[in-house]
Amino acid sequence: MKPPLNNNQILKKQVLRKQVSRNQLLRQLPSVDAVLQHATALVAQWGSHQVTAAIKSEIAKARRTLSDDHYSPTASLNNITDLNAEQANKQVLINTIITTVGSTLANSNEPSLRQMINLTGTVLHTNLGRAILPQRAIEAVARVASTPNNLEYDVETGGRGDRDCHVEPLICELTGAEAATVVNNNAAAVLLVLNTLANNAEVPVSRGELVEIGGSFRIPEVMQRANCRLIEVGATNRTHVKDYQQAINSATALLMKVHTSNFCIEGFTKAVSEVELATLAHQHQLPLVVDLGSGNLIDFTQFGLPPEPTAATSINNGADIITFSGDKLLGGPQCGIIAGRKALLNQIRQNPLKRALRLDKMTLAALEEVLKMYRNPESLCDELPTLRYLTREATDIKAQATKLLPLVAAVLPPQYTVESTPCNSQIGSGALPVASIDSHGLVIKCLQDVDLRRLSDVFRQLPRPVIGRMNDGKFWLDLRCLDCEAVFIEQLDDLAPLLT
Repeated sequence: MKPPLNNNQILKKQVLRKQVSRNQLLRQLPSVDAVLQHATALVAQWGSHQVTAAIKSEIAKARRTLSDDHYSPTASLNNITDLNAEQANKQVLINTIITTVGSTLANSNEPSLRQMINLTGTVLHTNLGRAILPQRAIEAVARVASTPNNLEYDVETGGRGDRDCHVEPLICELTGAEAATVVNNNAAAVLLVLNTLANNAEVPVSRGELVEIGGSFRIPEVMQRANCRLIEVGATNRTHVKDYQQAINSATALLMKVHTSNFCIEGFTKAVSEVELATLAHQHQLPLVVDLGSGNLIDFTQFGLPPEPTAATSINNGADIITFSGDKLLGGPQCGIIAGRKALLNQIRQNPLKRALRLDKMTLAALEEVLKMYRNPESLCDELPTLRYLTREATDIKAQATKLLPLVAAVLPPQYTVESTPCNSQIGSGALPVASIDSHGLVIKCLQDVDLRRLSDVFRQLPRPVIGRMNDGKFWLDLRCLDCEAVFIEQLDDLAPLLT
């Protein structure tokens, strides 16, 4: 009878057995070509380059796992049950690798920009893409993207054209300006104007208007990049005409007024009006530049919304140049619009930066269609999503909340309670920061904050992520912008499994 093995002998035997098992599995790993022979469907779908690279990666991962001193079979390798059935084991590995590669490629080829459901209560949400384009604009984008077009071609003369011509007449018609041009956003518009008209010169601006815009960029920083010198005038809360007057000298290139669309100072305040500033500027033969920020082409009060300065009003007030965004209150694509006196616009167009900041054909096509819609203000609320969301009646939103409440409550675990409640929406993107719009939504409560935050996470994990807001220890779903109710309802069944 053999003597029993001691602990060291047992350990050595286990290590040896493990090493033999590992070496056998390493020998049975299939080659890339062997897997490719069985991956014709994947190659047809994703192309040989992607599939080959993914297969190499998966085989290398398996080899690293088997070579690890702390090796234990992975999920893929656990499918091998008989180390002596080499051919069968190879086929198991090939099938497992193909399945894994298919899943990997499907995930990596998902669009990075995804459709979302905005229930934050902020209509023009910068992080969620701001304005939703109207159908006419979407069709225009598809049309010019899919065929050759006259972006810079004059059909009548057969010569080179100017891409501004597709939108300039419309901008002038709607603002009363003599000329106009467009760039890729309003910060670019301000940069281009200042670099053209105030290069290496001074620009007085009220301290109360030195705003910070999206992405932590500030007006002084934009001015610095434009190579002009900021001259701060007045105080944070009060600025007078005399402050500008005292700042004007031979180095002054223009006067500038910045619309503080993303904050509001209340109380003991004083600001110089556009009319007063235009009068002062013109007395010194200087242009007045007004940065309207969000910008607006119509009187919002006719739709029951808070008042917001319009582009036409600034032109009528004597502004020589105005700049504003296309993707905020205008409800169009991201762009910056520059409008005003023709002589100044001609200078701006000659700046080499204009080419670097110009719009592409798809943005121009969308902008043109949105501008055309402003010729018929009576139909704007029906056709322009931004105005449709902003003017939606609270009673209509409440009815939607009443319908959805039992459907949402039915799929949530018992620790959650759901109520239909009034709330306030915001316009967003810096427009009318202290104004709110009556709305309605669903508010979800839970005793445990961790459970509430998990619910917020789960809503974001839905096929079409639902983005609400956490506030006051509750999870809010403001329904003002919910125009895909059927999609929202269809996804509710996916919530329960994610919460278990």
